[in-house]
Amino acid sequence: MVPYHGCGTILTHGPKLPASCSSTRPSAPGFPSPGIPQAIMLEKSLLRCSSKSSSPSGPLSIHITSQIISTSEETRPVERSFHFSRRRSQKGYLVGNPGTGESIDFESRVPFLHGMGIISDQLYETIMEHCHGEVYTNPKTALCAQASDRFDRLYDEIYRPHILFKKCVYASSGTNDGSIERKILKEEAGVLKHPPPRLPMDCHNYGTYLSYFWANNNITRDALGIKKGSKDEWVRCHEGDLPYSFDIKSTIKYHRNMTLKGYPALVYSGDHDSAVPFLGTQSWVRSLNFPIVDEWRAWHLDGQSAGFTITYTNNLTFATVKGGGHTAPEFQPERCLAMFRRWVCR
Repeated sequence: MVPYHGCGTILTHGPKLPASCSSTRPSAPGFPSPGIPQAIMLEKSLLRCSSKSSSPSGPLSIHITSQIISTSEETRPVERSFHFSRRRSQKGYLVGNPGTGESIDFESRVPFLHGMGIISDQLYETIMEHCHGEVYTNPKTALCAQASDRFDRLYDEIYRPHILFKKCVYASSGTNDGSIERKILKEEAGVLKHPPPRLPMDCHNYGTYLSYFWANNNITRDALGIKKGSKDEWVRCHEGDLPYSFDIKSTIKYHRNMTLKGYPALVYSGDHDSAVPFLGTQSWVRSLNFPIVDEWRAWHLDGQSAGFTITYTNNLTFATVKGGGHTAPEFQPERCLAMFRRWVCR
């Protein structure tokens, strides 16, 4: 398999690069270049692909949400809030490790964790025989209930967004015992009512833990133009108190509608995510029953496989990112940037 370069497409081996899609990748091992913010690198990469979109907001406008709302009779009352999106040039969309609302999102955890050696053959066979897809819902037999309980205990042993990473406490808001404020300069600390549990520095989500203190720092709030006393503390996660409801039970039909209307779609999955495993995503993509254009194969970066991909009619591509977790760009930024640039520049 020939390695991909620059803005070559992830979809097929395809033609050579168009003139407006040139690539100047740094040769240094630290990609992007040291000292250049990744956001700027991404912007420059997109600008090289200016032939992709005429949108005033940038080279690629991704508005699946607005398209869903504007085409859905079920959510018609909300359409007016998104009228601005119809003035933009919509060229396609991409989704990563996406939940659909369907049972396949969580049922696929069973074969995924079995394949990864986290649950045993015996437990897998018991679940397949006695649960019939009811593992996380409402087991109807004692055998299924017992198997579900064993499965949950094993599942709790791993870091769900990436099964190879250290399991740490979830970095969301907690109670305040006053110990954290004592370690922070009073003149810089803002409102700190519900700091998250303190995490070890070697936890993957340690940066998420720090985000609480950064966002509530008086210097940060001043820079964001937040007037003192006008807003309470910022917390990363609200536990069940946000004013919204799940009124879209499944997004699969919207993916079908979007692709049938000609919008190119890239659906990608980090292959080490156990929260929404790639097996479930691959399954619902196949359920659309689009004919295959390009068979399952590897895609490459620096002469090595960086994941695997398959292409269907209606410009639908499914790809995995090797070593990626639930938020694949967070775990594999270089591979995801290469994947994204190639798809945008095709």
